[in-house]
Amino acid sequence: MDKPFDFRAWSHRASDWAADYLEGVGDQPVRPQVVPGSISAQIATAPPEAGQPMEEIFADFEQIIPQGMTHWQHPRFFAYFQSNAAPAAQLAEQLATAFASQCMLWQTSPAATELEIVMVDWLRQALGLPETFKGSLQDTASSVTLCAVLTMRERALNFTGNKEGLSGKPPLRIYASGRTHSSIDKALWVAGLGQDNLVKIPTAPGPLYEMDTDALRAAIAEDRAAGRVPAGIVICVGGTSIGATDNVKEVCAIAKEEGLYTHLDAAWAGSAMICEEYRHLWEGAEEADSIVINPHKWLGVPMECSLHLVREPELLVRTLAIQPEYLKTHGKDGIVNFSEWSVQLGRRFRALKVWFLMRCYGLEGLRQRIRNHVTWAEQLAERLAQEPDFEIVTDPILSLFSFRHVDASKPDLDAHNIALVNAINDDGRIYLTQTTHEGQIAIRFVAGQFDMAESDLEIAFEAITEVARGL
Repeated sequence: MDKPFDFRAWSHRASDWAADYLEGVGDQPVRPQVVPGSISAQIATAPPEAGQPMEEIFADFEQIIPQGMTHWQHPRFFAYFQSNAAPAAQLAEQLATAFASQCMLWQTSPAATELEIVMVDWLRQALGLPETFKGSLQDTASSVTLCAVLTMRERALNFTGNKEGLSGKPPLRIYASGRTHSSIDKALWVAGLGQDNLVKIPTAPGPLYEMDTDALRAAIAEDRAAGRVPAGIVICVGGTSIGATDNVKEVCAIAKEEGLYTHLDAAWAGSAMICEEYRHLWEGAEEADSIVINPHKWLGVPMECSLHLVREPELLVRTLAIQPEYLKTHGKDGIVNFSEWSVQLGRRFRALKVWFLMRCYGLEGLRQRIRNHVTWAEQLAERLAQEPDFEIVTDPILSLFSFRHVDASKPDLDAHNIALVNAINDDGRIYLTQTTHEGQIAIRFVAGQFDMAESDLEIAFEAITEVARGL
């Protein structure tokens, strides 16, 4: 008989390793200094026939894996949007893993379902949204957006699409700013609506790069005249590229006039709305039909945890619920089965880490982190703007801005700035990514790592300027 696995000893060993890692992660290069294939070359090409000693497995983990990881919990991770994992919430994730529960129905984990109901409402309250909003915790914003697009589809087709398919029906049109995330495009692919039926509305001049509402009205009218069926609008607050933010109130008013379903994509920026002073950026959010916010970005909940709020849950459930006998719960009234609120049937116990996070740090502790990140990003933008060989391409929207190095000796500034991003990331002190804006390459900077300190801003300034001038 095989020797029992010593879970207690190895879980202690893993916890100690994790604690040491988090304490020292700031001393590592943010992005690994490896080449493609170097990690897989160290791993056996075939699975073992017999079990191997845990000591050997753990040693291989320590030797191979950390050197090939990008350190998302590094205090100077300024790329993409941060995927934070506050230490207290990490503990909750360990406990949830011990349960290994499948939280698809109330009966499969009553505590998980009921805690999720309460945590969704805690988040709603923190965001200043009315009690009419209910919701669930899903994996990512991509899944939430797909749920919203499917709801738009079914609502526009009087809930016949799931049964009858889309063949023979008029094209359904979804409208969004040209600056929205690519997950909107993919949602139309998966929902069977097609890329060509995502109407990208140009953005108007101004500091927030918001959707041109006159162009939106014109597009809707043109589609109706052509026999196409407008179904919904995706509203952007804090777009990934430069933070583009639509006029939520005005777009919702248009949607109401036109009878269209609205989905507000605030995956990153939504977390900042726990601070009342930033809520002007989504004024009118209470009028949206669907909202997505990723607490696993700026708020500090470990991946995956995406908040989906809806004003009319019955529309979402009517779109997604499927109830074979083996998924029914008999003899219990008033229960919620969250698998009917999402594409996924299987669901993780996500609410536990939200509970630990919000109780350990409190709303004011979380607010202060976000306020610091916004202030520090603004300070860095001001410093770079004062340097003669740098220009700010887009001003800060919350804690995100973009810039370029303008070296007059370089004939191709786009190529030069791509080279600069690569050189900065190879330097290892910070991690940045690039985007395009108005046809030119720009370098993004976004502050938001949970344990970032003001001193990390100074290191960022030094790394950017020193590397740029050393090219």
